[in-house]
Amino acid sequence: MVNLQKEKTDKYYAILESAGTVFAKFGFYKSTISQISTEAGVADGTIYLYFKNKDDVLYQFLQFKTINFFDRIRHAISECETAELKLRNLVRCHLQEFQNDVNMAIIFQSEVRYRRDIALHVKDVSKMYLELLSEIIEQGQMEGTLRHDLFVGLVKRFVLGGVEGVINTWVAADGKYDLVGMADPLVDLYLNGIKSNTIE
Repeated sequence: MVNLQKEKTDKYYAILESAGTVFAKFGFYKSTISQISTEAGVADGTIYLYFKNKDDVLYQFLQFKTINFFDRIRHAISECETAELKLRNLVRCHLQEFQNDVNMAIIFQSEVRYRRDIALHVKDVSKMYLELLSEIIEQGQMEGTLRHDLFVGLVKRFVLGGVEGVINTWVAADGKYDLVGMADPLVDLYLNGIKSNTIE
């Protein structure tokens, strides 16, 4: 018998996107397979050709989204030469991806941040993201544009925490403003801090 779960057909991806819509609207625990199948326009049984259960739908949704997300992040910085431009493009792309996919933003905000079992399914991408930040920080130090006395581990979490905080605030505000417009001000804050250079 052919394992349809391995084929990743158009129907498979349609179910994933429909699941994202349902999970974002109702929350994971209140969502049902029937709601997902209705949203996708398929029979309930079709879901089980591709997924073991509702948890598996969520896991595969997150895996699919995070892999694509990181690929786009990599592409966004691939043609940048300086560390500052890489950092700006990374943050801008990160915010753009979540602004373009509100369902993903809501699910990450409501599920991934608070459930360890879910977080484990995206840990590899999180690790790659932090490694990418390390490369950018170390390049900036070599270029002389970033301080050499920085504790890289702290800086990485400062950058990621700032981005996540901006996204969470945007989600809580129902996306009523331009999330991507926060990218450059956020990077400026990273690079310049909050201390005034004006001497009175």
